[in-house]
Amino acid sequence: KSCQKPVDKYIEYDPVIILINAVLCKAQAYRHILFNTKINIHGKLCIFCLLCEAYIRWLQLQGSSQTTDPDDLIRYAKEWDFYRMFGIASLEQTSFFIGIFITLWWVTPEMLKRKSDFILLLKALLLSTYGKLLLIPAVIWEHDYTPLCLAFIKVFVLISNSQAIRVTLNLNRILPWFAIFFGLILENGVVCLFQKMGWDV
Repeated sequence: KSCQKPVDKYIEYDPVIILINAVLCKAQAYRHILFNTKINIHGKLCIFCLLCEAYIRWLQLQGSSQTTDPDDLIRYAKEWDFYRMFGIASLEQTSFFIGIFITLWWVTPEMLKRKSDFILLLKALLLSTYGKLLLIPAVIWEHDYTPLCLAFIKVFVLISNSQAIRVTLNLNRILPWFAIFFGLILENGVVCLFQKMGWDV
């Protein structure tokens, strides 16, 4: 019903091929993963991606105030800044998702009538943030182009989010981007709020 085809062609495909097609943001691969597989790693993947994001922010925060004093290195390991960055990243992602849900519910309330529709869309959004795992090689292979790499990773994650919304709710291409735009506005509002409170974000 969701694929609009007699059978899902990805049932016969190797998982590696399915993963490559998902990385290429093919709608059929997303449909297969969301509707015809029993993947149950949404929560773990979300936590791991948030840890990666928090670590990148923590590194940038520590990089702005580096010292070579051994006493400071001991304090460096005990700081709670990493946990604060994890909390901020979690709040930002939550506000981004809330912005998407509010927009979609406002524009197409008939699509999100049941609780199961909300849960399916949330799972799809959590799975589609897998692009944040690319932050790990960006940290390992640290070079002068790291800010550009981070920008590309952000764009890739947004494209994946768009495909996840489109496939889950069977929408055209414009409405998911509209929802993502409002999600980004809400997320940036949270960032501005933290900055006004004097927090390094």
